[in-house]
Amino acid sequence: MSTFLVTVLAGIVATSGMSLLMWAITRSGIAEADMIRAIGTIFTRSGKSAFTVGLVVHYIVGVVIAFAYVALISIIGYSSVAGAIGLGCLISVAHGVAFGFVLVISVAEHHPMERFRKAGMEVAVAHFAGHVVYGFLIGTVVGLTGIRFFG
Repeated sequence: MSTFLVTVLAGIVATSGMSLLMWAITRSGIAEADMIRAIGTIFTRSGKSAFTVGLVVHYIVGVVIAFAYVALISIIGYSSVAGAIGLGCLISVAHGVAFGFVLVISVAEHHPMERFRKAGMEVAVAHFAGHVVYGFLIGTVVGLTGIRFFG
C-alpha cells in the first residue's frame, strides 16, 4: 500500500480514536467535549445537521493533519514501532497544548452556540487527551507499516 493511502488510513484511525475518547468524556459528564457537534455548529450555526457536518470536517482535518504528523515522524526518524509511537505522542503533546490554549482562549469565546462557550480547564484537558490518543494512533500505524515520506 502506498505511503499516501497508509497516511489517509492513519488519519482515519487516529481521528476515530480521538472522537471515541471525546465522546466518552462527554458521555461520562467529565467535560463538554462533543468536538464533532462543536465543529458542526460553527458551520451550521444551529444543532440541525451539526453532527454530520462536524463529522465530515473533523475527518477531513484529521486526515490532513496526519500528513504533517507522518512528515514530522519521517524527518525526525524512528527505528522501531515504539519509536514511531513515542514521536507521535511527542508531536501530539505540542499539538494538544497549542490547540487547548487556542480552544479555551479564542474558539469557545466566539462559538455561535452557548453550549460550547464554556471551555475551562477540564475541556482543555479533554482535548489534550484526545490529541495524545490521536498521536499515539498515528505513531502506531506509522510504526507498524514502516511508512516514511523521506528516505
